[in-house]
Amino acid sequence: MTLAVLLAGARAGDVEVLAGQLRAAGAREVLVAPVGDGAVLRMAAARGERLLVCGGDLVANDAVLWHLATDPSGRSVALTGPAGAAPHAAGVREARGRVAEVLPAGAGQHAFLGALLVVPADLPTLVAATGHDVDGLLGELHGSGVTLGAHRVRLLHAERVTDAAGLAAARAAVAAVDEDAARLRLAVKERDDFFTTFFVSPWSPLVTRAAARLGLTPTGVTAVSVALAGLAALGFWSATRPALIAGAVLLYLGFVLDCVDGQLARYTRRFSVAGGWLDTMADRLKEYVVYAGLAAGAERAGLGHTWPLAVAAIVLQTVRHMTDAWYGAMHDRAASRPAAAAGVRGIGGRLGAASERVQADTGSPIYWLKRIVVFPIGERWALIAVVTALVNGRAALIAVLVWGGLAFAYTLALRGLRAASMRVPVMAGPDAPDHRDDGPLVRLLRPGRRAGGSGLDWLVPAALRAVEYLAVVAVGVYRGVPYPLLYLLLVLLALHHYDLVARMEKNIPPRRAAVALGWDGRMIVLILAALLPAAAPALLAGLAGYVGLVLGIRAAAGFAASRPAPVPVPEGGRTR
Repeated sequence: MTLAVLLAGARAGDVEVLAGQLRAAGAREVLVAPVGDGAVLRMAAARGERLLVCGGDLVANDAVLWHLATDPSGRSVALTGPAGAAPHAAGVREARGRVAEVLPAGAGQHAFLGALLVVPADLPTLVAATGHDVDGLLGELHGSGVTLGAHRVRLLHAERVTDAAGLAAARAAVAAVDEDAARLRLAVKERDDFFTTFFVSPWSPLVTRAAARLGLTPTGVTAVSVALAGLAALGFWSATRPALIAGAVLLYLGFVLDCVDGQLARYTRRFSVAGGWLDTMADRLKEYVVYAGLAAGAERAGLGHTWPLAVAAIVLQTVRHMTDAWYGAMHDRAASRPAAAAGVRGIGGRLGAASERVQADTGSPIYWLKRIVVFPIGERWALIAVVTALVNGRAALIAVLVWGGLAFAYTLALRGLRAASMRVPVMAGPDAPDHRDDGPLVRLLRPGRRAGGSGLDWLVPAALRAVEYLAVVAVGVYRGVPYPLLYLLLVLLALHHYDLVARMEKNIPPRRAAVALGWDGRMIVLILAALLPAAAPALLAGLAGYVGLVLGIRAAAGFAASRPAPVPVPEGGRTR
């Protein structure tokens, strides 16, 4: 549950309406206090619950506060909008969805709209800043090092008013919004990849609305998406032309539902951390099941060297994803440190500035080219579907390897240059051994040791994954282990490592990686397999079984925790 504190000031506003909206947004209790009343904030913070703090001059659609109150990021969040929506309020500079800088009133492209969601971990900092109005609270939180998300108002309406005329105009603007239609469009990601934007998003909201009316949960939609991907893999395995075409269609429909599950969560606000974790794991499982179907089908059709292609594809794609995840973590950390970002010079700084210009020019050919060239999931699914339907599974795997390899080289080169300039470490925290997937041996030999701040330590997890996967392949090929067994082991290892990444991205504490032996423990098993040819298949099969068992236990726990609590919905999308 969420508590709310409404700071009633001297400016125009409707405190009663705002209090009702806060209750509709999920606040079980709304405390009204004059600006600067530290006693009320201290009393609310003492309860240790998520706290909504709202200025009395805010006028907004019900869904604006509902969306803020149900933000799933797990961090404190500030409500932001265009500067014209609150010219007298603090300005905000945003970076990667976070508040990067708090500016004077009227400065910057975005303004603070007078509402904060504060998570329990940040309540002590909030209490220490009780001598200020809501803008002062924002500045104190950010200045104290609190990482604040920026929840931007897009298709709904929100503004801060100063007089009766402004209040009347704001109410009229709010009433003019079709709130349900806006909520449905807001469920679609603001920026997505080319294929998703033009071939999925135009009609996926219709599926999202239908799923909501049927009472489906996001996890249920994810399950259907996995089933469709499995059927697509069976079609690829059959290897006849009609089956290949049917598999391509099923793969596309499965990808549509892969988008719909997230849209449904955002539309209904049925979020759960475990559900997000399951979605991430399911996405990777689907992709690797499809690779297996392509390889098995091409082999069944008499085409050679197909399983080695699938093995190469899973190694390439997993290592790529590891660099993506940890580069993102480093970039987020840099964005939360303005001094670090401002200190980027040389070629890294020029590349960063050029990238920001391209990203700002949404819709331009160079913008879409940049989105396409990195070979995201939508483009991969489209490539696999088209090439398989027109040619065969082996050609699809070759295409994935060629495009994926070029994309990896491109992104790694550019990110390496930018990261070297930033010099922001990401592997220096106490969870670093778990994120590196260290086992008992490494933990014994390196107790408490942390990575340095070279600006390239974000590559460490991906490098360890690459070494381990290549060792699996080398030992398996050397000892004649069947390729399907090698592939199964790689899939299970990849899912184990995606579990670690998903926990980082969803702000879930990492499980102790040593439970799955750690990369060092598994390397010992691989060395034994290399030295004992007769036992090699059994050792690799046993390793796969053990890693699969650990994953199964974690997945079961995730499914058990993935049912989101019921979320109150504003009545009929009404407006104020």
